[in-house]
Amino acid sequence: MTAARSGPAFSVHDIPFSTHGSWFDISPVVAEKTYAEDLHLVSHQNGMHAVLRLVPLDPATGDRTEARVETTPGRLSWIGTGGRIDLSYESPDTVRLRGSGLGISVDAAARTLTPFSGTYFFRDPAADAHVFTSYETGRRYRVTVLSGTVAGTPGTQTLGGGHRGLTMTAEAGGHWEIAIEELDTARPPYASSAPFDAITEAAQARFADFVDQVAPWRSSATPAAELAAYVLWSATVRPTGLVTRPAVLMSKHWMDKVWSWDHCFNALALAPGCPDLALDQFALPFDHQDDSGALPDSVTHSEVLYNFVKPPIHGWTFGHLRRRLPTPPGPAELAETYDRLRRWTGFWLTARRAPGADLPHYQHGNDSGWDNATTFDPERVIESADLAAFLVLQLHELADLARALDKPDEERRWTRAAEETQTALLDRLWATDRFVARGVETGDTWSSSSLLDLMPVVLGEHLPGDVSSTLADHIKAHLTPYGLATELPTSPHYLADGYWRGPIWAPATVLIEDGLRRAGHERLADDISARFRALCETHGFAENFDALTGTGLRDRAYTWTASSYLLLAEAQAHRDGR
Repeated sequence: MTAARSGPAFSVHDIPFSTHGSWFDISPVVAEKTYAEDLHLVSHQNGMHAVLRLVPLDPATGDRTEARVETTPGRLSWIGTGGRIDLSYESPDTVRLRGSGLGISVDAAARTLTPFSGTYFFRDPAADAHVFTSYETGRRYRVTVLSGTVAGTPGTQTLGGGHRGLTMTAEAGGHWEIAIEELDTARPPYASSAPFDAITEAAQARFADFVDQVAPWRSSATPAAELAAYVLWSATVRPTGLVTRPAVLMSKHWMDKVWSWDHCFNALALAPGCPDLALDQFALPFDHQDDSGALPDSVTHSEVLYNFVKPPIHGWTFGHLRRRLPTPPGPAELAETYDRLRRWTGFWLTARRAPGADLPHYQHGNDSGWDNATTFDPERVIESADLAAFLVLQLHELADLARALDKPDEERRWTRAAEETQTALLDRLWATDRFVARGVETGDTWSSSSLLDLMPVVLGEHLPGDVSSTLADHIKAHLTPYGLATELPTSPHYLADGYWRGPIWAPATVLIEDGLRRAGHERLADDISARFRALCETHGFAENFDALTGTGLRDRAYTWTASSYLLLAEAQAHRDGR
């Protein structure tokens, strides 16, 4: 199927308008769960900051006017009575805007209170442009007028509070055009001979090429594939600051980081069509691996956090990644990944095992990625079955890599460690028909109504048949019409918007679907896949979803959700012979 070059239409209230490589977007979302009346240029350097407010104006009165917003991957448009404004990315750091019949006000989003905060506005005579300097982002935003009339520049060189910005208009029947650049200190004056429509067409073509690479299998049976690809494409940023590689942020809303398990799902979705970008996603957190072998909790432009970790799903990920890449990694790349996984595994086997303990432990729910799951209600420092299962898979992957690297002694050592860890998992945490958690300090055990307790199904073919069948039966109880609820809906602790205490999440879906399929429970895996795909096709790519209504919750443009849809849709397309 050949994609329409314009790409899918979408709501900018759900998915920010941006382009591959850019650190800013155009969106009404200006802070966590905060929607502004107007669209803003929102930066993700030094955190999330609304920098410029873009306000359509009635040219007759100079007042704000109502205009509906339409968006496709290459163009964002305000359409009002008697006119329109169009915006397209010329490059990751430059947007062009053109208007006819409507004016525009480009204003500093934050009112400056002192000379040392907010935004300063001035005209730069050397570049014949107007410049906003943002204290919050540490960047400059240069506006160059290409055609039309500057109707006003209130607040030029003003300190303290007050309105500051640039107002554009044009004669009746004419148009105006400007370029807005994000830059550091200085660059030559803006110059471009490309007409606006050519810029839009080039942006559309860049996205169309990306979706052809990422989802060549798409068809009418996978109606959300192009939009899922856009979520990934538009959330990708170029390397800068502490982001050492091209990175797919979790979102260009407020979840604008790379967390050290979220990145795994993006890597897998990108692997067949964009292998270099996929390998960058997998490797990025490892670029910040500390001396203990631990990965950071998260990485973004200006901070790396180590106060928590994330679960060791990286062995599971790399095993799948190797099989999905069009060209298998060479010996040097395998050796580097082997060393990184070896150190990451060593962290869990040393720093996270109590003296004499066979199993590693979490120190908080955040370490598991399931921050507030009910598994952690009795105690926080716990041995849990999901952690042991992930570690078993990582040990098996280390054994496979050792074999590929001709390290037979190490292969035997990792295989033995995997077998011993799985034996300890079943001996210590399997209780008749379910897994329990164990408090490291007290030795107490308990079960919960959390789907987290059933995650050892990821062991797939490694599990005894009776254990995987029992887990499959329990998993069915979590299955709503929309997918897998993370807390049993009948539980007294169930919350519709309770984060990991009820809503449906993409990573749990993918991991469980894969484990069930590898354990031979294909019918249940098919059902889970179909429900999640239908959920995304109806409700988009939210951070998580109400398990009983399907409503998207929290951040509405989450890349691991989009990647999970692409993974499941691609697998189904291949099963269908497409």
